[in-house]
Amino acid sequence: MIKGLLGKKIGMTQLFSDGESLPVTVVMAGPCFVVQRKTGGGEGYDSLQLGFIEKSKKRTNKPEAGHFKKGGTKPLYHLREFDGDGLDEYKQGQQITGADLFKEGDYVDVTGRSKGKGFAGVMKRWNFSGGPASHGSMHGRAPGSIGQCSSPSKVFKGVKMAGHMGNRMITTQNLRVVGIVPDENLLLIKGSVPGPMNGVIEIRRSKKKG
Repeated sequence: MIKGLLGKKIGMTQLFSDGESLPVTVVMAGPCFVVQRKTGGGEGYDSLQLGFIEKSKKRTNKPEAGHFKKGGTKPLYHLREFDGDGLDEYKQGQQITGADLFKEGDYVDVTGRSKGKGFAGVMKRWNFSGGPASHGSMHGRAPGSIGQCSSPSKVFKGVKMAGHMGNRMITTQNLRVVGIVPDENLLLIKGSVPGPMNGVIEIRRSKKKG
């Protein structure tokens, strides 16, 4: 069975279980379509290329159109590869949803691109405390010393400084599936997942909890 698929983050809500309020993220898991089947004899490894979210033909260039036509699917916006076991059971053009792969109680790893927050100083980006706020300190929200004196006369790599914050791929592990709505391809995942609402995410079986 394939180990994951693409989805879209819808938003967050809460469920009540045994008098306890559970924060959950609503994820539209699929439908994904098998665009290409990669094998050890062809590409050197086994995987499935899945497509997600249909797009119009006018937004598809000729190489892409030929690729989707060969796969027996309509043009799709997002393509990702997923490995798994027994991939011979899947056919090109086949539809896969979250209900086909997961059930309540399963643990998943979710990967998404975090919200971009632009250029940020060290207090916001790294939680520095900053300097004195009194008159004449001339420090304020500055980072302070970043290097040494004449030896070694350089700033070491990895020093925490101001810079671009967010907009990077993040994986949150071991999130539990607490509900499934098969008719609407929805997974209810306890906790938060990376990215903004309507952001595309990758949902995989948990590596640590299987």
